Amino acid sequence: MISSVNGKLFKRMMMNGAINLSNHHKEIDQLNVFPVPDGDTGTNMKMTMMTGVKEMTACESSSIIDIAKKLQRGLLMGARGNSGVILSQFFRGIYVGLKEMTENEISVDAFIDCLCSGKDVAYKAVMEPIEGTILTVVREAAEVVAAKKGQIKSYEELFELYLTQARKSLSNTPNLLPVLKEAGVVDSGGAGFIKVIEGMEMAIHGVMLESNDSQATGVESAQAKVSGDIKYGYCTEFIIELKNDANFQESDLRSPLSMMGDSLVLVHDDGLVKVHVHVNKPGQVLELAQNFGEFVKIKVENMRLQHSELINAKPEETKPQEKKKFALVAVCFGDGIKQTFTDLGVDYIIDGGQTMNPSTEEFVKAVKACNAENIIIIPNNGNVILSAEQSTKLCDDANIRVLKAKTIAQGYASLMAFDSSNDLDTNYEDMTEAISNVQTGEVTYAVRDTEIKGVKIKAGDYMGICNGEIVVSVKERLDATKILLDKCVNEDSSIVTIFRGVGTPDEEIEELKEHCTELNEDVEVEVIDGNQDIYSYIIAVEA
Repeated sequence: MISSVNGKLFKRMMMNGAINLSNHHKEIDQLNVFPVPDGDTGTNMKMTMMTGVKEMTACESSSIIDIAKKLQRGLLMGARGNSGVILSQFFRGIYVGLKEMTENEISVDAFIDCLCSGKDVAYKAVMEPIEGTILTVVREAAEVVAAKKGQIKSYEELFELYLTQARKSLSNTPNLLPVLKEAGVVDSGGAGFIKVIEGMEMAIHGVMLESNDSQATGVESAQAKVSGDIKYGYCTEFIIELKNDANFQESDLRSPLSMMGDSLVLVHDDGLVKVHVHVNKPGQVLELAQNFGEFVKIKVENMRLQHSELINAKPEETKPQEKKKFALVAVCFGDGIKQTFTDLGVDYIIDGGQTMNPSTEEFVKAVKACNAENIIIIPNNGNVILSAEQSTKLCDDANIRVLKAKTIAQGYASLMAFDSSNDLDTNYEDMTEAISNVQTGEVTYAVRDTEIKGVKIKAGDYMGICNGEIVVSVKERLDATKILLDKCVNEDSSIVTIFRGVGTPDEEIEELKEHCTELNEDVEVEVIDGNQDIYSYIIAVEA
């Protein structure tokens, strides 16, 4: 029976939670409400947790407060998507509770207070909290254990009670959010959160997990598309002489390494540990290993045979430049869309959006790279806005506004309203107004059978989505797009911009242009080679 938790056990709990989420992230992705091929909640939460745990494992202190501080900082910088941000804020709340403690051994009652603090901070991160989401799961679980404070004697009992309520809350989310009930799924963010807590509970019972590569391939496969068939480019080998052989446990090193790459071999014998692993960031591996002892031997080889900088090479020194008045940052996917946004004056493009939501750290990097007094961030995705807003709290050397652009079409229209001669607030207001005057049409394919708001959907059908609502689902892409245009284009429409995706034929484009003029003979139709995947067409209809 465990009645208190110290830094060492807390670190194991968090590593286990991250691995358990990683091992199940694909099934979390499949809980997407819309049957579109961009469900990414599990992937976002996995990447958020991985970043936090990597930061935490580099902490040399044994203090639970120091460890939690490192964890929450890493989670904040790595937060992706709405659920990733909320998850990061929950553990920030845990840290807020812990830093008030004077002891390194945290009692059950003290940890209950931390869980309540996590709930409070998570809710504050969202301007308009919605029940039936991860927030409900976090809140109701915390309330149940708080009501039993003083009666719960062990961490085993605490986590059993917490998880029982969390699972009950998750199963009830469809009754709180009609869109979940209609889609036949529970809230994906809440499901991901429970996987983290389940992993933590297993660590309390002494069960340490290892990463399951057969399931945890979301990030790696995306990297493979860019870098050829090799998932991890650096063969990294080292031998360390342990600082404290008696207290060393292989899982403390093996678990984080298994999350960083593959082909892991770890041998521990007579005070030495030899490791072979394939990774993309060998510097992080070596930094982690150095916490356990001194290097006897290091060998790093680039398996992709590309020129790369040395791990410890210092960046080139650049002279400080004078800040410009304005800069625009946008999140885009598809080479053609990125080029279009650049041509319209965007200074910094963050590659991402539908299937890969950027982290808070990527927004911070973008803001710093812009070196401007005033910056407007254009997220172009509703699931990216929270991460962008988090970055504004970490950048105090610029005036930053996050535009509520939830689609590429909205972002595109907003750029037409930007005027560098105006001040920041005027530009923000004008761009926001432009967003309100554009309709967004999207065409993609369904990945499962379902029915949403009376529209029957079959896997493989092409769906037309107007302003976030599925309005048609049919076998033929051209038919779906024409019906979508019927919903979006009217007598007040002046401009229709069609971003064509990968694999859309010229003949189809001509038919769509003709259909637009049939709907409104005065409408101007512009076609842009967006080269985006997943969405065959993204359409902006401006009044």
